[in-house]
Amino acid sequence: MTFKKLLAVLLVLVAVPAQAALEITVTGGDVAPLPIALVQFQPTPEVPLDVAQVVENDLVRSGRFKALPRGAMPQTPTAPQAVVTDGWKAAGIDNLVIGQLGKSADGYYARFFLIDTVSGQQLLSHQFSVKSPAQMRTVAHMIADMIYEKLLGIPGYFNTKIAYVAASGYGPARNFQLVVSDSDGEAPRVLATSREPILSPAWAPDRKQLAFVGYNRGRSAVMVYTLATGQVRTLVSEPGLNSSPAWSPDGSKIAVSLSFENNPDIYVIDVASNKRRRLTDHYGIDTEPAWSPDGSKIVFTSDRGGRPQIYEMGAEGGDPRRVTFQGGQNLRASYSPDGKSLALVNADGGRFRIGLLDLASGGLKLLSDGPQDEGPQFAPGGAVVIYATQGRAGGAELATVSVDGRVRTRLRQAADIKEPAWSPVVR
Repeated sequence: MTFKKLLAVLLVLVAVPAQAALEITVTGGDVAPLPIALVQFQPTPEVPLDVAQVVENDLVRSGRFKALPRGAMPQTPTAPQAVVTDGWKAAGIDNLVIGQLGKSADGYYARFFLIDTVSGQQLLSHQFSVKSPAQMRTVAHMIADMIYEKLLGIPGYFNTKIAYVAASGYGPARNFQLVVSDSDGEAPRVLATSREPILSPAWAPDRKQLAFVGYNRGRSAVMVYTLATGQVRTLVSEPGLNSSPAWSPDGSKIAVSLSFENNPDIYVIDVASNKRRRLTDHYGIDTEPAWSPDGSKIVFTSDRGGRPQIYEMGAEGGDPRRVTFQGGQNLRASYSPDGKSLALVNADGGRFRIGLLDLASGGLKLLSDGPQDEGPQFAPGGAVVIYATQGRAGGAELATVSVDGRVRTRLRQAADIKEPAWSPVVR
């Protein structure tokens, strides 16, 4: 946890080997998972991916579903008319997913059906068309999203991306990489590598760009990476601290913390013109801004009251109000998608834990155990928070926790991984 971190990072953009995929496991929770069966989709040689298995993995790793093993399935239908509901009901399965894969005149298709075995009714059916078999993994995540929302009433978050920083090696051989992967840790793509730390990746609302903090010859800079082209643009690199980029909901502005005029304060930079506007002017340290979903407010961390706490102000500036009071420190807040709560880091008694603050009541609920948890962000839909934590082997890894605190997962890798940023859903 580095409230006053000033680092010297030389950022290098190069072609590098692919990063290993994250290993994701459900580590806790007392939710009774919903039984479901996913039959292998009718295969085709042109589509080697087991789409149903990817969908199953997504749902099971959410902690909300328990899948029937394929060896225990009473039948393996691929079309609704072939489903015999009695066998599935006897196996305790109320929800069944079947489907087909195939080649079409202009590409490939995946068709799926979600069937209520009690009533025999189709709850969902949809056909996806893609140009390449490589796109079927995305299709699988989209199917998982649709099933998750239909059965739980909560928007799914599987067809999203996670950006994170992976560190490996020791001493002079220490290496840092900015990585983007699918939400399940698969298909990792290294965007940047550096001998010094890379910090604070932040997604643009359209998921086409990432802002992050890098350093060049000892000076920090907020940079913007365009994923389609690999182009990197320096948004701001003033003397002193340039940190904590956060995109506005409409993607036109980025809030940052800059210290070139005095102590670190919050500024808003217009992405198109680079014009900036100062929002705070205080002798304390103001950093880690985050926008409300409607763009009307900004929360930030400040020690203006003596110790770091979370403050909220209008997006045009004005007098901020303190919103956290429980614990010695509160840091790194981000809004829930509905704007009603904040995920944050609560520091008390030497333990840094993830907390959920209800903005209306001021009540704070702790979601993690610590002792070194940091960087919380909501998944799209708001049901899950991702954060960095201390791994069991001593390194850093990512973790998720549901907002009720009952379902937890660990996302681990050989490298230390931290600074997570969950992408928006792009429909």
